[in-house]
Amino acid sequence: MNLELLTKTENQKVQNLLIIGIRDLINYKNLEPGEKLPSERMLSEKFNVTRSNIREAIRKLEFYGLLKSIPQSGTFVANIGIIALNGMIEDILRLDEPDFKSLVETRILLELKTVRLASLRRTDEDIAQLKEALDAYIDKVSNGKDAVQEDLLFHLAIAKASGNSTMNKFMLSITPEIILKFEKHHVCDDDLAQRGIDDHQAIFNAIIDKKPQLAKQKMKEHFKELYSYCYNL
Repeated sequence: MNLELLTKTENQKVQNLLIIGIRDLINYKNLEPGEKLPSERMLSEKFNVTRSNIREAIRKLEFYGLLKSIPQSGTFVANIGIIALNGMIEDILRLDEPDFKSLVETRILLELKTVRLASLRRTDEDIAQLKEALDAYIDKVSNGKDAVQEDLLFHLAIAKASGNSTMNKFMLSITPEIILKFEKHHVCDDDLAQRGIDDHQAIFNAIIDKKPQLAKQKMKEHFKELYSYCYNL
């Protein structure tokens, strides 16, 4: 197949075709859990695509735990069994791009958990990173500049401070799409950004004081307007 990367939609199609190709290769060669896939170079030649295309498809399957890449060693089939692997790949191929409401709901559910955990587990290093992200947000907003990225960096710092690597990974995975959706829908106007300073400061203080319930409540209040906005689109 001769595949070219032209648009985001076509990129998704390329990824899906490559995922199908990798799945069929695993089945055809009867690769067992723990066995090694052919190299990126060999796969790119087989499917007539660039190595970066192969890398993206492998990363996606690795994100869902179906493959495991080991530096200097290669990529291996995960230890989950071929029936489960095939079933999960079918589900992955049916996934649609998340809509704005889905992203907001997912983000809120995650962050109400991460902020509570962060207030219990945060380290001095976490506090320093949170303070740096908060100061960057305040600086941008105070100077009338767009601060969507700084806003999300503050929230990512909270996810990291939670000490839960899985939640942190989920936050990292949805953040790029959140930034795009926020800019598309013009979510953060000047008034909301200004109120965000007080909200972020209150959340930060609750984390410093190790008050999980207060931290969760302040995060819930912070998201109230966003949630309302989302359901009035």
